[in-house]
Amino acid sequence: MNLNQFKLVSFVLILSIFSSCKSSEEVKKEKARKPNIVFILVDDLGYADVGFNGSKFFETPNLDALSKKSLVLNNAYMYPTCSPSRTAIFTGKQSFRTGVYTVPVLEKGTDKENIFSRWTVGKEHPIYAEPLAEAGYKSIHLGKWHIVGPNPKEELKMHFPIKQKLTQPDPGVYDWAEVHKLPEVQQYYPKGRGFIKNVGGTYRGDPALEVNGYKSVSGGYWAPFSNPFIEKKPNDNWLTDRLTDDAIEFIGEHKDGPFLINLNFYAVHRPIRARSEELLQKYLTKPVDSVTGQGIAANEKIKEKMAGYASMVESVDDNIGRVVDYLNKNGLRENTLIIVTSDNGQNGNTSSNKLLRDSKGYIYEGGIKVPMLINWPNKVTPRRSDVAVTCLDIFPTLMDVAGIKDYNGILDGNSVTEIFEKDSKLFIERPLFWQINSQWKHGTCSVIRKGNYKLIQFLATGKLELYNLVNDVTESDNIAKKEEEITKKMLAELVQWRKANKVPLPPNSVLEI
Repeated sequence: MNLNQFKLVSFVLILSIFSSCKSSEEVKKEKARKPNIVFILVDDLGYADVGFNGSKFFETPNLDALSKKSLVLNNAYMYPTCSPSRTAIFTGKQSFRTGVYTVPVLEKGTDKENIFSRWTVGKEHPIYAEPLAEAGYKSIHLGKWHIVGPNPKEELKMHFPIKQKLTQPDPGVYDWAEVHKLPEVQQYYPKGRGFIKNVGGTYRGDPALEVNGYKSVSGGYWAPFSNPFIEKKPNDNWLTDRLTDDAIEFIGEHKDGPFLINLNFYAVHRPIRARSEELLQKYLTKPVDSVTGQGIAANEKIKEKMAGYASMVESVDDNIGRVVDYLNKNGLRENTLIIVTSDNGQNGNTSSNKLLRDSKGYIYEGGIKVPMLINWPNKVTPRRSDVAVTCLDIFPTLMDVAGIKDYNGILDGNSVTEIFEKDSKLFIERPLFWQINSQWKHGTCSVIRKGNYKLIQFLATGKLELYNLVNDVTESDNIAKKEEEITKKMLAELVQWRKANKVPLPPNSVLEI
């Protein structure tokens, strides 16, 4: 090799090294540019259980302040219970695809009246943390998980539909815990589904795992925590605080991002435990909200339960404020998307909303309409919007925000990034659907909501209920017979949706499709 050839080869080698370094730097910058995500899911928080949706009884100053800088969705929807809502959030799929229709232990009736629900979400249904992990996100799940059953290995071997509903161990029974720590079960837990850490996520829908469950002294909310997936710490006290502590600690460890904080509080789900005696007394003596019925109780026992619930709502609000403050103080707010919502309407035993019909467990607005806000400085225009959004929209939204364009799994929702600045034609005009194939508070049903109207078709009888949600927010006037043309048009669209998707129907359904 002559001198000129040597110089040329050397130049090419040096250029390639610099190019590779530059490429590596670009990758780092690209990674840093991806926004952080904080997804906060409160359990059983009703639409009107927050100040920014009109409550004069519950105190949520941190959420109220955040809402003024956020997109607040006036018509955000979930399923009537937590299992199908959380499954839809995690997978982006309708209930008929996953087979999760209701919380299994709540189902009533026989296999002739129900298609009994699955509990464990199989690996054939990816959850949003998985593609986020592939895109470089470091993710933590904290709190309620509830998309794995108590016996996942046995459950996944079952031939569905099953003859009997799935059950769970009694409180105080922990023989499942060691099995759930084995790799073959952990694949259905957060650390097997894209998260690098799990704090408190189990099969159970509430924190009261200890002996006597709801009747225990702590109810799972006071330390020492009975959850085998919460590592005990010397300063443990109140569960909602502990979950937030660990969320903030994780953010501190992954400031360079991008990170996903999946903060799924067990609160404000029963059992009700007052956060403090001071807060309990505050709400026991506070004037009631006569518009919503909040704070109004038939007897002292119920009044104390409502006051305890109010203290739990305030505690959740305090802790959301802590997360936002930490992001602000560490210069992370500008590049962090925050979503706050609930998994279904309020529990009728602990809260009230006379402005909507019914509560958790019902397909009526009080059971499925929830508070929701989306905050991202300089990306989301602060305002209130009447467009209808659903739990199915969360997965595609997170993919869009993270810049993931190659996810090719089935998603039944739409990315709400389209309405970050203003309402779009798609969200104004699109229909929303629900399929409830197992029963708890009422019979099985199919539902379509479109424009101002909601049509419910009960599957066992074929009965139709049509409501104008603008003129009749309490769904007290069934206009199915008065508005025959609207009913006919919406029913045809609902039937076509079932037909196109081959939606299964319970054995006792009078419908052919």
